[in-house]
Amino acid sequence: MRISELAEKTGLTAINDYTDREVGGVYISDMVSDIITSARRNSVLVTLQTHKSLVAAANLVAAAMIVIVKGRKPSDDVTDLATRTGIALFVSDLDTWALAKRLAQLGLD
Repeated sequence: MRISELAEKTGLTAINDYTDREVGGVYISDMVSDIITSARRNSVLVTLQTHKSLVAAANLVAAAMIVIVKGRKPSDDVTDLATRTGIALFVSDLDTWALAKRLAQLGLD
């Protein structure tokens, strides 16, 4: 599934310009060290965090996109960093559990 299709089917809001690419799974964590050691390439990273370290970790593991839940919005410098590193950045008003259920219903794991 491509980023744009996933966003449409889950009601995500894009925060930056991104290259539409395939996603290959989901990883949910709020801990940067956990993301670095366990997230997979081309994954959808779901988190509450909005800081630059999150984008750095996502870039290190080559995540396809970051989804920030509960309507939290990153600062402009975080958005700029995500854009520069080529990571799609989205927000969702859903909480982590509700978004995880929707992603699972779409066949992502």
